[in-house]
Amino acid sequence: MAERLRERYEQQIRGQLQERFGYKNVNEIPKLEKVVVNMSVGEAIVNPKALDAAVSELTAITGQKPVVAKAKKSIAAFKLRAGMNIAAKVTLRGDRMYVFVDKLFNVVLPRIRDFRGLPAKSFDGRGNYNLGLREQLVFPEINYDKVDKTRGMDVTIVTTAKTDEEASEFLVAMGLPLQKAASTPTGPQR
Repeated sequence: MAERLRERYEQQIRGQLQERFGYKNVNEIPKLEKVVVNMSVGEAIVNPKALDAAVSELTAITGQKPVVAKAKKSIAAFKLRAGMNIAAKVTLRGDRMYVFVDKLFNVVLPRIRDFRGLPAKSFDGRGNYNLGLREQLVFPEINYDKVDKTRGMDVTIVTTAKTDEEASEFLVAMGLPLQKAASTPTGPQR
């Protein structure tokens, strides 16, 4: 599966991007650098076992064991102390990154109810794309019967593109389903 997306990038997409933007050096052509998947578990403050379920689900989704992140500051209003385990995150590179991106674009996003594409505003100005998923149930690896609670996650796709336009062109060519720009009415305004 990873070979499919990587081969398409090397054989088709790279040439299209070089022609479109006029890159003189092949190292200027945008490529995937890494994908970071982060799952915050606020419930872990009162129930530390909740983080174990999130870690196992993230392991099943990404195929890699996540790192448990600790709180940096104490926040009394949330009964949070510095050093408490609060989240799990995975950084994917290489083949696992390509497998995850291929699965995300072609399997997971179409399974979201009422999905009409991702917003084009989610680029960060440096060529990276951020998206949030509301529940882990859209991934085929998750068994619906074994889920105790739905948890959302943040996915950051980091590219080597310098601008949002280059990154947008690159990720759309890779298969990212972006929403079409809304057309403005041309008639007289009241």
